[in-house]
Amino acid sequence: MLLAVNFPSWLKPEIIPGLPLRWYGLMYIVAFAVAFLLYRRQVRERNFPITEDQLSGLFFWGILSLILGARIFSTLVYESSHEYLRAPWLIFWPFRNNRFTGFQGMSYHGGVIGGVLSIFIYSWKKKLDSREIGDMYAASIPLGFTFGRIGNFINGELYGRISNGPFAMIFPNGGIYPSDRHYSQVLSAAGEMGFDFAPGSVINLPRHPSQLYEALLEGVVLWAIIWLLRNRKPFKGFLITLYISGYGLFRFFLEYFREPDADLGYRIEFIKNDLPPALYHPPLSFSTGQILCFGMIILGIIWAVIASRLPDSAPVYRYQSGPAGSGKDKTLKAVDRNRRRKARKKLK
Repeated sequence: MLLAVNFPSWLKPEIIPGLPLRWYGLMYIVAFAVAFLLYRRQVRERNFPITEDQLSGLFFWGILSLILGARIFSTLVYESSHEYLRAPWLIFWPFRNNRFTGFQGMSYHGGVIGGVLSIFIYSWKKKLDSREIGDMYAASIPLGFTFGRIGNFINGELYGRISNGPFAMIFPNGGIYPSDRHYSQVLSAAGEMGFDFAPGSVINLPRHPSQLYEALLEGVVLWAIIWLLRNRKPFKGFLITLYISGYGLFRFFLEYFREPDADLGYRIEFIKNDLPPALYHPPLSFSTGQILCFGMIILGIIWAVIASRLPDSAPVYRYQSGPAGSGKDKTLKAVDRNRRRKARKKLK
């Protein structure tokens, strides 16, 4: 018996058919709004010394840098046709064949690079603590990221590999075109799932809804972990490393359920195999996303070592009450302060 469900036929990329309003773009707006509200809540509950104007500016430049980084990185790393190298003005041109298509291709890792740069530059110009700014970002972003992956799901894109599991789904554009070389493997997989098809035909087999897997783990679960630890961090900058390494770890694992880009395949293959990526992801073959996520895990660990040894690394859970811009609360939690004194004595 085929254990799969059909993609909802009523779910279309356009919010209103015929108009250039798409659910994916709306999900980005919702994501930014959720992140902003969570960030502002942290500012208020901690009396963080930042004005409303500074907070708005921080998010404006952060969003702009994120979009620029995500788009540019996508065209440089994931575009194999080199179209944008020949015509770089098309990177931010949202029309194709006289039709509004928006920005088709946004890289998460490029968005992270752009966002991190904006944090450091804005904090430096406004004389704010970049580690505290980054920690509050880390506790706000993942839940917003959930909506981005829901947008991918509505678009019917970035689906996973073929699956006969209970969560498998038949996507409208998930068909594969069996070649003579791989026909036997495709036939075998389709036969086990109860499909009958003619040789050379398009087979629309069930796929892992990997967008929803990512929305759950990289979004809801990661956010819940960081949010619960936001007032229990051992040093300033800890939530940054938790977010970077945590996302990298979750995404690295989930890439085994996701089909790599057809034009890129696996960037690293320690053991070559002839199986189509749609059917099987070898443990020792790594996609572009996995390589970048492994780098995130390493960078997160390195940042943890650096941030824990920087001056003024003691966590400040709540700032002195009063107008924005006032100094820190001089009564930091005694338990944390004493624990660090003991640790320094042991090191000596």
